[in-house]
Amino acid sequence: MTTLEKAQLWLGDTFDKETKDAVQLLIDSNSPDLEDSFYRELEFGTGGMRGIMGVGTNRLNKYTLGQATQGLANYMLQQFPDEQIKVAIAYDVRNNSKEFGKLVADVLTANGIKVLLFKNHRPTPELSFTVRDRNCHGGIVLTASHNPPEYNGYKVYWNDGAQIVPPHDEAIINEVYAVKFEEIKFNGNDDLIEWIGEEQDDVYIDACIENSTYQNVGKENLNIVFTSIHGTTYTTVPKALEKAGFKKIDLVKEQMIPSGNFPTVDSPNPEEPAALEMAMDLAKITNADIVIGTDPDGDRLGIAVRNLEGEIQLLNGNQCNTILTYYILDQWKKQGKITGKEFIGSTIVTSDIFFEIAEKFGVDCKVGLTGFKWIGKMIRDFEGQEKFVCGGEESFGFMTGDFVRDKDSCGSIILACEIAAWCKGNGKTMYEYLIEIYQETGMYYEGLINIVKKGRDGAEEIQNMMKNFRENPPKSLAGSLVEEIKDFKEQTNFVVSENEKHVMDDIPKSNVLIYYTQDGTKVCVRPSGTEPKIKFYVSVKKELNSKEEFKSALKSLEQKIEEVRKDLQLD
Repeated sequence: MTTLEKAQLWLGDTFDKETKDAVQLLIDSNSPDLEDSFYRELEFGTGGMRGIMGVGTNRLNKYTLGQATQGLANYMLQQFPDEQIKVAIAYDVRNNSKEFGKLVADVLTANGIKVLLFKNHRPTPELSFTVRDRNCHGGIVLTASHNPPEYNGYKVYWNDGAQIVPPHDEAIINEVYAVKFEEIKFNGNDDLIEWIGEEQDDVYIDACIENSTYQNVGKENLNIVFTSIHGTTYTTVPKALEKAGFKKIDLVKEQMIPSGNFPTVDSPNPEEPAALEMAMDLAKITNADIVIGTDPDGDRLGIAVRNLEGEIQLLNGNQCNTILTYYILDQWKKQGKITGKEFIGSTIVTSDIFFEIAEKFGVDCKVGLTGFKWIGKMIRDFEGQEKFVCGGEESFGFMTGDFVRDKDSCGSIILACEIAAWCKGNGKTMYEYLIEIYQETGMYYEGLINIVKKGRDGAEEIQNMMKNFRENPPKSLAGSLVEEIKDFKEQTNFVVSENEKHVMDDIPKSNVLIYYTQDGTKVCVRPSGTEPKIKFYVSVKKELNSKEEFKSALKSLEQKIEEVRKDLQLD
């Protein structure tokens, strides 16, 4: 079927007038958007879906959301027969999120499913918490995380509060694609909706404080700057910090106004220093010790602290997680809570420093595929056998304990500020604390290289790049021979010196390649699941014997990452 024929199907009686008019305009104007809007179905992946808003099968709209929700409802009715099914729904600040949240609620209630619907914007981790706190069978968040304003998305959670994983994910996908648009039940039953809000915030905030607090040192003297970057955490983080005992909290007021257009930034992504520019400017005025920003749905956080020159500097995700993980395990050790049956969670694209930290404190480090749903799965898989302590991934996500089953900026922010206050009380900065950790574990440094390839042609180009890296792997990187090649799609580990492939079936299949060199350099190659990008995660390391060596060590590691970029021909 041609793209035009697919589009013409959307002119039928199943679709409302507004949709039909928009499709007809695309056809009549011969718009280039017609091809991208209809050439494929918007992928409902293993965690949900994310896409540009608009009409068409490859866009997020009333009908693609309705299809996804009807498929989910059909599956839940099979899984929980003879039960009153209950689903929590939250939504972020993005354009149309509130309307989409009610639409999704209507489809569920039309299928006899009870809904707990937040009255207004709420962070994703609060939704994850609410699923378990209110004994729900599942949860849904309308969000596109830190994507540009034209995007929105849909994430599905199961009854453990974590995003869906096997076997539920594939089964739900099959149900979703079996739904015809005319089969969607849009006429909801408001009697099955329970509206929730501030009272749930208080329960969530109390849990964040309980699970993220270890000591009370110098909180009243810590100068904090916080920004929600127009996102959802305006509802929770300032209140949580005050309740946790912090007194000096300055907010970037212009960015505490929720907006799906994110008017003060090019990208609402706290991974990028530009997104925290206004917060850093405020920090100069207030002489802040720590600057923190969150993404639109409030699961990721960016932390900036004073470096050795006294300037505010954004830490990368691995550095943040190194500090938080080391501190937590140190506190657990001091409290006598480590028995050898504890573990921390990480992902295959995250720094290997977490193996070093885990070994130092006598706990296990379990590794899963990219995404916090796999850390959530670890918690469920080992419940009753091993105790989960904390987990993180390089993309600025962390969670303390298992009360939330997704990355959680609120609990992580409380913890980070406690560490900053403790450091200040002991005459050092968080940056100096990080250097002390490196002296214990070895210094790891990472760089992320994103190559953007948009549209249908871009998707094919990314496929070809992965094919080439799979068939023609580099023999050396930055002057060090490649000694191992892990292919998570083929589930093989090729040991170059042995010229042998070993089966690697302890982690599910995924289109990811990892190269390891003899000097400890690690390069992961992975297409993004949510954006038109192919990503290269580069990790390099060396010994660090003293604080005085840090700057020269950093310079040499930065140079090595640049050499890897050139060897992979990514310029």
